[in-house]
Amino acid sequence: MPSEEELFASVDALLNEEPHLPPPAERARLREAAGITQARLATALKTTTQSVKNWENGRSEPKSPRLDAYQRLLNGWAAKYPAPGAVSAAPVPAAPAAPASSEVEPADAPQPVDVPGAGPARPATRPAAASRRPTAEKAARPAADPRFPHGPLAVLDGDGSAYGTGGIVLDCPATSVVELVEWTLRESGLGAPKLNRYGKDSDPLIVLTAAAAVKLGLPERLEGHEQRRSLRLPEDHPVVKQMVKAKWRLTQRGFGPWARIYRKAQGRERQCVQLAILSWDALDERSWPGVAQMEPADVARVLGVYAQRVITPRGSTAVSGLELMTALRPPTRAVQDPQTGNWVPGHNPGSLGTEPMDPAPPEATPEHPVVVDSGWSGGFLNEEAYQWVRPVDLLSDEECTLPFAVGLDLNTAFLAAAARLVVGLSAPDYFRAPTFNPKIPGSWLVDLSHVEVDPRLPSPFTPDGTRPTGPAWYQTHTVAYAQELGYNVAPLEAYLRRETGAYLDPWHDRLKTAYVDTLADLGVTKDLDDRAFLAAMERHKDADPAMTAVLAAIKATVKGGIGKLRERPQGKKYKEGERWPALQRPTWRPDIRAAVISKARINMHRKLRNMATMTGLYPLAVLSDCVVYPSPGDSPLDFLPYAASGKPQPGGFRLGPTPGLAKLEGVQSMLWAVDLMEQGYNPARHIKGGDAVLDEGE
Repeated sequence: MPSEEELFASVDALLNEEPHLPPPAERARLREAAGITQARLATALKTTTQSVKNWENGRSEPKSPRLDAYQRLLNGWAAKYPAPGAVSAAPVPAAPAAPASSEVEPADAPQPVDVPGAGPARPATRPAAASRRPTAEKAARPAADPRFPHGPLAVLDGDGSAYGTGGIVLDCPATSVVELVEWTLRESGLGAPKLNRYGKDSDPLIVLTAAAAVKLGLPERLEGHEQRRSLRLPEDHPVVKQMVKAKWRLTQRGFGPWARIYRKAQGRERQCVQLAILSWDALDERSWPGVAQMEPADVARVLGVYAQRVITPRGSTAVSGLELMTALRPPTRAVQDPQTGNWVPGHNPGSLGTEPMDPAPPEATPEHPVVVDSGWSGGFLNEEAYQWVRPVDLLSDEECTLPFAVGLDLNTAFLAAAARLVVGLSAPDYFRAPTFNPKIPGSWLVDLSHVEVDPRLPSPFTPDGTRPTGPAWYQTHTVAYAQELGYNVAPLEAYLRRETGAYLDPWHDRLKTAYVDTLADLGVTKDLDDRAFLAAMERHKDADPAMTAVLAAIKATVKGGIGKLRERPQGKKYKEGERWPALQRPTWRPDIRAAVISKARINMHRKLRNMATMTGLYPLAVLSDCVVYPSPGDSPLDFLPYAASGKPQPGGFRLGPTPGLAKLEGVQSMLWAVDLMEQGYNPARHIKGGDAVLDEGE
């Protein structure tokens, strides 16, 4: 028998052991269940986002005292959010009965599923029908959520092969759209868990090849004279009739390239499937380059990585960008009714709520009802991206003799501007002659014509870079920059919002991580020096067409999502003053779009001004997030400012793979640039070659 001293020694040894953390995957699950981003957790634990990533993928472990704090946090989350299958102590309100009827329905968002990010696609050879079910080895792999063992989506081909993520191939026996929907909901194992604990699980996505569409009774192509994205099956089409007979419904978007098919929810169980039809141009070539022409397994890989890192696609990348905002900031959460004790949906603080909100007149568009009905004639916000060319007569002889014009492009400039951006969450209130406060988001009528700016730089206050001539409406960031330059500002009027918050922070964090991780998959990593970074960027598009397409889709998601915040009416039948479908959603917020673009433009001007101070160089032209400089060499290394130590000087343009840093856009001769400028063209629009045109965000 052991002695008392031996037992006490053994117990003391256990007490002195370091805290035992749950497995890395469980750490990530608990954090996501709590709705906390890796960046926010890193801030709380006084560490870096990369350290949190390393803890959650098993590459490293925290040390005390951070270890103790991390364990305490995980234990608290584990009590609140038990693993799937455990009994939850807190009831949750029932899910909505059906998707909203606006063009963009409330978001359902996924969390990471078992999708390899950068590995090569598995062989796309098609197994015999009897062997298309997942093998025992594939089925045994741990999934992020046991309810969705086969990932968020599948690409269905004409022979019934449904290609999922991670190389899985399922056998789909459906011969009609009705059978496909029922198979998807009952047998496929497709879908993805919610991104935020107050959100909803993501509905499964089925992508149809042309052969699959024809097999299910759909036309191979949609024909018509309208824009392709506006085309729909007529209501008397046999497939639509079959769905109606089976009591399935379509949203107001109808049966088009992206069709949502649903029934009224049964309790908390949603019955909804998203379809995307490749041959109907569901995947726009500009946002998904080359994907529509890929083999089904490769299409599944591209969309699967996007779903894992961003969101399961629900429409265009612009729609998905907007849906991601709502998925990360759901409008409602479970609250307990103090009178009945029942759990009911209540407002989720920090979200935009469930009801649409009219903007202030200067924030609206000219055709908006608040403008037309009120007869507003007081002007509008003009917070747009730069389109500026320096007058040719302001070029010096020294600049004209430089051999090259070099274009720099800022990585996802709008995304960088969304970081820590405080925006209004409540309705606008009117103020006359208010004192300017740079911490209050809103729109200010102020005269900035007295602000002096070097004529070789664009004005920071107008998209075309011309100097203001009198009072105009500006977003808070623009007015604050005038103060930063040392000038007095005296607003005449303002529309301000009392409730504020960093609404876009989780959206920024998720898309930034997606962008950086995807670039890393293409060989462009944070540890590269500037010369190696430029070399990696030159060849990254040749590394992997699938991941190149994911990267393009992520960038399109950023710009399109911001643009959707002020979606204009579409269609020839629209009449000025009518409400259009986009106004029905809480995310129609032109003031938030203006805040993002204002901050991005001011960020650009601040860098231009710092570059002039540090190097004496002035830009030839700016277009959105691209700037062209005269240069003695054909590389940014020939004119960017570096310290004696070799490190980039802070404040100017810096090369790198993260949002807000720069990459090479293109190189041309200085004679080429001057010739374009003399003809009235913008060199930044064409510096890339191939007569390139930059997407300006809407």
